[in-house]
Amino acid sequence: MTILAAIDIGGTKCAVSLGAVEQDRVVILEKIKFPTPNNPKVAMNDIAAVLEKVMSRHPEQTPAALGISCGGPLNSQAGLILSPPNLPGWDQIDVVTPFRARFGIPVGLQNDANACALAEWRFGAGKGCRNMIFLTFGTGMGAGLILNGQLYSGTNDMAGEVGHVRLAAEGPVGYGKEGSFEGFCSGGGIAKLAQMMTIKAIQEGKAPSFCKHMNDLVGLSAESVGKAAQEGDPLARQIYNLVGRRLGQGLAMLVDVLNPERIVIGSIYGRQQELLEPIVMNTLREEALPWSLNVCEIVPAGLGEQVGDYAGLSVAMDVV
Repeated sequence: MTILAAIDIGGTKCAVSLGAVEQDRVVILEKIKFPTPNNPKVAMNDIAAVLEKVMSRHPEQTPAALGISCGGPLNSQAGLILSPPNLPGWDQIDVVTPFRARFGIPVGLQNDANACALAEWRFGAGKGCRNMIFLTFGTGMGAGLILNGQLYSGTNDMAGEVGHVRLAAEGPVGYGKEGSFEGFCSGGGIAKLAQMMTIKAIQEGKAPSFCKHMNDLVGLSAESVGKAAQEGDPLARQIYNLVGRRLGQGLAMLVDVLNPERIVIGSIYGRQQELLEPIVMNTLREEALPWSLNVCEIVPAGLGEQVGDYAGLSVAMDVV
């Protein structure tokens, strides 16, 4: 059994965890969440203090390594966070050296999509695969790539930025690009798509059940529209039909280019699988090469909503 420590640095919250790993099984011994301080120096000190607190509660469980998961862009080799959009002020911040010096253990850093890909590959729906893709499909859309039995991060840690790919000339903006994969297939993108389609419906006198007035537009979310779609609202179903088609198009591109044996999709796909899966699979059958599609499974994240809890631990395991 190996004891590992993990840090998840997010735009709104951080989490520090201690876990015990044995082969393909992991048990989280303790986890503490807290708001992310605006100042990176303050944040680093607070994270270290919380990690010391967690370790002091388990004095017999000394971690063999520490894994850090954070939104990109970043330089995993140098241990630098490079101005992620959700972490203003975190420019050229070394998050590896201070922890390595303070705790005297190996430290690894990966972007959150790569870290979640490692987690699903080791402990979740990707177990046993040599070629697996993990898609975040949460606040944003990014991919972690496991190719030939190892994480592929590209020349400068920018591999897997599928959210930036344009799927249509027009559509909601995501990742700074109109009609992008992230624009159609992310929490924020679905909310924008719902606003666009709902405004038109209200103007035509066909207000949907989930938004009767223009004043309600600000409250639209992927969750609220998904709930309405599950209850049969025609516009909500139309929105998720479009999301499903765009998701299928994006997956077809990945199937054709990378020929994976499994694509694991997180967050929203698992919550809305009943709505999305039939549309996604129909689109894939229309768009992807059949020889490639026949050997590829499309599945929700095996770790479900807890995939982030195991992400940093998987980075630490990769270091070990």
